[in-house]
Amino acid sequence: MRKPLLEFTDKGIYCARAGVYLDPWKPVEKALITHGHSDHSRWGHGSYLTHRLNVPIIRHRLGEIKTQGVEWGEPIRIRGVEFCFHPAGHIIGSSQIRVAYKGEVWVFSGDYKAHADGLATPFEPVPCHTFITECTFGLPAFSWLPQARVMEDIHAWWARNREAGKTSVLFAYSLGKAQRLLAALDTGIGPIYTHGAIENMNEVVRTLTPLPATRRITRETPASEVRGQLVLAPPSAHGSPWIRRMVPFETATASGWMAFRGARRRRAVDRGFVLSDHCDWEELLASIRATGAEKVICTHGYSDIFSRYLREQGYDARTEQTQYEAETPESETSPEA
Repeated sequence: MRKPLLEFTDKGIYCARAGVYLDPWKPVEKALITHGHSDHSRWGHGSYLTHRLNVPIIRHRLGEIKTQGVEWGEPIRIRGVEFCFHPAGHIIGSSQIRVAYKGEVWVFSGDYKAHADGLATPFEPVPCHTFITECTFGLPAFSWLPQARVMEDIHAWWARNREAGKTSVLFAYSLGKAQRLLAALDTGIGPIYTHGAIENMNEVVRTLTPLPATRRITRETPASEVRGQLVLAPPSAHGSPWIRRMVPFETATASGWMAFRGARRRRAVDRGFVLSDHCDWEELLASIRATGAEKVICTHGYSDIFSRYLREQGYDARTEQTQYEAETPESETSPEA
């Protein structure tokens, strides 16, 4: 029996024939990296191969590392195995990794979303025999509204707070969601202020693509200057001494989990906007169909439920355990919102 092209090991997803790992969670010699979130790109590997847009991001996060950047669809051959990076649409620079050997094709999707957000390179279905998929929102209850509709609600909330003399503090993760929101916000309502952690990442992303102007909040920023404006901040700022200078303020979170009743209450925010950088239920199913894959391996999220449904639909589907951190309703530190 032929050995699987990719295996799940205690270090990560391994291609034994090429001697490389995909998004390994323990230090290895050669790592192929899908994107810059901390659960997929970790410190300690001998070398990193990733899409060129992700190189500045992981260098910002990990420091001096040995990296090589490639273009979309550029074939890289290692010991006879061909690897290609294709857009995943999750965040800027996020990839799926296509692995091919002697006519057999696997695709590791990493994290992905099928709807375009105006910032990340849109998801591209890649034909394959075996597809490795995340299942973060792998329940029928999850169904996303168009981004434009969500942004209308955010703009209306911001405008109301502005009229009331309140600062609008919108929590978003420093890499990915914050830049997505920034690219879609209407700067005609007013200037946009940022927490230092988000602004540091904005400076990296601006070397890759244009973003609207923002104003970093420092110790010298007077509260009167920020009052009535919108502030992008990481979830970790909630309840911290930093946020007290925003008084009076309202808080909100942009996350797919805001679709769940009670999630806003558990995160102790005033408003919740349903906006995710992952696929909803229908997008997951449509994406899998588009690959033409017969075998599907389900990882982090609602993997058991989702794989069982796929089997009922005729797929050869199973689950595998990884150390990728699926976003949860209570999560405040997850790297991917």
